[in-house]
Amino acid sequence: MLKIIGLIFLLIMTDAGYGYDRITGKPFASRSEVIGQNGMVATSHPLATQIGLDILKKGGTAIDAAIAANVALGLMEPTGNGIGGDLFAIVWDAESKKLHGLNASGPAPKDISIDYFRDNDLEKIPSYGPLPVTVPGAVDGWIKLHEKFGKLEFRTLFEPTIAYAKNGFPVTETIAYYLKNSQKRFEKYPNFNELWVKNGSMPAKGEIFKNPQLAKTLETIALKGREGFYEGEVANVMVDFIQSQGGFLTHEDLSSFHSEWTPPVSSNYRGYDVWELPPNGQGIAALQILNILEKFDLKKMGLFSAEYIHLFTEAKKLAFADRAKYYADPNFSSIPVQELISKGYAAERSKRIDFEKPSQTDEAGILKSGDTIYLTAADQYGNMISLIQSNYRGMGSGMVPPGLGFMLQDRGELFSLDPDHKNSLEGGKRPFHTIIPAFVTKDGEPFMSFGVMGGATQPQAHAQIIINMIDFELNLQEAGDAPRIVHSGSSQPTDEVMLDGGTLSIERGFGSEIENELTNKGHQLKYEKGIFGGYQAIMLKNGIYYGASETRKDGQAAGY
Repeated sequence: MLKIIGLIFLLIMTDAGYGYDRITGKPFASRSEVIGQNGMVATSHPLATQIGLDILKKGGTAIDAAIAANVALGLMEPTGNGIGGDLFAIVWDAESKKLHGLNASGPAPKDISIDYFRDNDLEKIPSYGPLPVTVPGAVDGWIKLHEKFGKLEFRTLFEPTIAYAKNGFPVTETIAYYLKNSQKRFEKYPNFNELWVKNGSMPAKGEIFKNPQLAKTLETIALKGREGFYEGEVANVMVDFIQSQGGFLTHEDLSSFHSEWTPPVSSNYRGYDVWELPPNGQGIAALQILNILEKFDLKKMGLFSAEYIHLFTEAKKLAFADRAKYYADPNFSSIPVQELISKGYAAERSKRIDFEKPSQTDEAGILKSGDTIYLTAADQYGNMISLIQSNYRGMGSGMVPPGLGFMLQDRGELFSLDPDHKNSLEGGKRPFHTIIPAFVTKDGEPFMSFGVMGGATQPQAHAQIIINMIDFELNLQEAGDAPRIVHSGSSQPTDEVMLDGGTLSIERGFGSEIENELTNKGHQLKYEKGIFGGYQAIMLKNGIYYGASETRKDGQAAGY
């Protein structure tokens, strides 16, 4: 009998999944929030967090710290970001008490066209190689951010990473895993093995990795600024290499690129203003999800309920149907942002939800009119920044310009080849983007800077973090540690159409009873590791900063 009881207890504990023997807080919380008075930095890598914190202690702004941390992450986490990728940011400026948005995403080369793919019998844009390469926007983004909000000298922000690139740093467990998985995918491309493969394998956990090539490139950017990347020798190497591989990148594509300041847009959720950047990113999908869910009593349903998970999934499908049809570069198409995020539109869309079974198809509403890093920082002056940066598919396109120490992004894969689609491929046009920073204000004052890296997971996770904090009353760390929901298979801005309802992945912490209830409703459940994103957040409450970091990654929040 005792053996049977013991077995039952073991099964219960295993099913719970997320249990910690904590004396405070929720049992699934990995730790308490980090609390600091003068500044806070949260990134996906402890060394990058420490670099950002050091910048704050030198008198730098949150924006200075974020740039320095992002530079470091390009070296330390090349599986998610780097100077070959794009950047988006939302900044709270304490002096003006306003939010500022920056879109530093690069366009397709001006000479590329849909005709090229038709003439070469290509039905889709490849995931890797020279064809999906778009102009890298991150470096110009750093410069724009520093010009407007920086305090320390620009070169100072590069010095810690240059030293790590020359002298080496230990590779963390998660990054070692992703590096190993990248080898077979990229080893066939020129210059990849020279840069990352030593003695036949990628850097392992705890191994000291050096990148003197990147150190040299960063020194050039630190000294010459924008000209050091988009013009001169670095630009020459990028252009010559991509053209030698059959791509379209030109000197004009690089020299003419400038990131854009763009006002964030918001929707109020139960008294809190949630801010996202408008398309070409997917941030407003999070607002659409929240608008649909606001009319329902989620608190009564509870986080650990099949009813809530079903409702959330169906709301996501509705938002993503609009995402597939309407989200694109606003410089090329009129995007009805305000109508998409309106409460009236959400009310109409919510009528399509069937509480008994999941929808198998998704249709956009009729309107009247990635692998990534995320970081956030806050400073002694009251400034806060929400910043996200990515090369798109893991390390990127596979295109490694010789001697520069980085890989170029493959964001161009996210264009549609349908000429009638808002997101259709055109030269000089920015593709649909998955990476999104977020911000929350309360009564006109900053409340939270946060983000969750991870491709199409991001709008879903943004909405879940807000719901976890407001509806389920979790603290900043608990909101990220709580088990997550990810629905896959919605229609896409790249022409894919949902016909079978897609698949629903829920973390094991929800338990088998809920899994059975969802299966009985008709959901196709699929468990996948590594798809639930990477969360970082900073909250300001009564003049004190609270920090949280993702337990599913190697991240760290630290303050002083």
